[in-house]
Amino acid sequence: MTAYKLPSKGKSRLHPLPSLGNNLCMTTMAGLKIKRFREERGLTRAAFGAWYGAPGSTVQGWEEDGKRASGPVVNQIAANAIAAHADWYVQIRMENDMSSWAPDSWTRADARQMPHYEDSAALDAATTQLSSFPPLVFAGEARNLTADLARVAEGKAFLLQGGDCAESFAEHSANNIRDTFRVILQMAVVLTFASKLPTVKLGRMAGQFAKPRSADTETIGDVTLPAYRGDIVNDIAFTPEGRANDPQRMIRAYSQSAATLNLLRAFAGGGYANLHQVHRWTHDYMGRSPWAKKFADVADRIGESLDFMEACGISPETVPQLAQTSFYTSHEALLLRYEQALTRQDSLTGDWYDTSAHFLWIGDRTRFEGSAHVEYLRGIGNPIGMKCGPSLEPDALLRLLDTLNPSRIPGRMTLITRYGHDKIEAGLPKLVRAVLREGHPVVWSCDPMHGNTVKAATGYKTRPFDRILAEVRGFFAVHRAEGSIAGGIHAEMTGQNVTECTGGAVDVTEQSLADRYHTHCDPRLNAGQSLELAFLLAEMLNVEMAERRRAAA
Repeated sequence: MTAYKLPSKGKSRLHPLPSLGNNLCMTTMAGLKIKRFREERGLTRAAFGAWYGAPGSTVQGWEEDGKRASGPVVNQIAANAIAAHADWYVQIRMENDMSSWAPDSWTRADARQMPHYEDSAALDAATTQLSSFPPLVFAGEARNLTADLARVAEGKAFLLQGGDCAESFAEHSANNIRDTFRVILQMAVVLTFASKLPTVKLGRMAGQFAKPRSADTETIGDVTLPAYRGDIVNDIAFTPEGRANDPQRMIRAYSQSAATLNLLRAFAGGGYANLHQVHRWTHDYMGRSPWAKKFADVADRIGESLDFMEACGISPETVPQLAQTSFYTSHEALLLRYEQALTRQDSLTGDWYDTSAHFLWIGDRTRFEGSAHVEYLRGIGNPIGMKCGPSLEPDALLRLLDTLNPSRIPGRMTLITRYGHDKIEAGLPKLVRAVLREGHPVVWSCDPMHGNTVKAATGYKTRPFDRILAEVRGFFAVHRAEGSIAGGIHAEMTGQNVTECTGGAVDVTEQSLADRYHTHCDPRLNAGQSLELAFLLAEMLNVEMAERRRAAA
């Protein structure tokens, strides 16, 4: 069998396509043709893949039954004139083609989980008013977050994303904002101190109001009313007046988000985040937790290091990073009329950004091809996330990645896994392998909350802490086995002393759930449980970093 020489790389082999679309699938038949063509000419997978800038493992993926290559690669192969490949062509969306996107182009797609407003004139008035308001965040800040997340994707930083399940109007206060912020600071300090990696801090704050629902209505007794969709839409009170969808609530949500952001910026840059204050971040009620004592030990060691550095002339006055921190905000981009109203075109780049938050994500219920939420998020310049669970298959994930990040910008895409403690090690590997094979630069983050919700015998919805930890361990185990990077954690948590998730060192039992069960939606970790999670994460990160060092040696 004679070796086959591929044509010169200087020759362009991309033929223009008559139309654009979203279908990026490579057919099974095309994969088999590649394999036959390669084997007939004595080409190794590595040699064939080198022509397309792909490793041999990627070519293996193309050839396997049911696998796929990206649209541009399929068309390159088809245009190479190495066989009769007219049937291989697929329609693709050009990487930088934004001609079909506009802030309102989502209205022509399948919009699920969207509330119906009876008064369309009132809705238009509210969104028009929002459109005239100043942005809550700035494009440059979103670009900074993308750069930070690119380092996470490379294993050079760790992502900590946490905050309320659903913010409420009633519980909006400076103390609640401060308490959640300082728990995130504590967790970040523990993670950074243990792993020696910078921690990217991303709050589910200043905009996390809207919630998806499993049903449009709720029935109590013989009364049926619209479901509660978060304070930005209607009220949690089970009354006809409360459950009416009111567009003016978007105005109030904007105002509360602006106030929250103002305080967060002050905390992050005004001295509260100064590492010399590390001892003062512990909540008073955490005194009986063994993890509070462990945090005090870490704080002592940090203090000793800071004293030594100050003696050497390094202080917050000379190194501002010691006195302040970067803190970003995020929420699920669910209420698209609100997001559209806060979409602005950056004056420096001409790109569009959603200025309601630095980071937006697509939830499990709105993550599908043809989704209005996918259509909206594909056009904004913010870094974005997507929830990934048991119902997501590799081919669908790859097509969504091609749509949401066709230019494969590092730091743009975060995949937030939510399986459940008993499903993650069986379900996640196939997604990780597919992403690795296709070379998409993503951050993998673990949401160990949503897949572990149960109903206690007392009737309360809760999340057992041991199941949360089990899912996190499974997440790290999968990435270690697959040679991928476990990049972050996504937790619903609060700085309040609530009793909503069972377990933890300060044991919350099913019987004690009623003591301080305050959530407007799903159960959250309290401050003590959050700190405990951080220390256990730190142990896993230590193992991970040791594995990376051994692999690099």
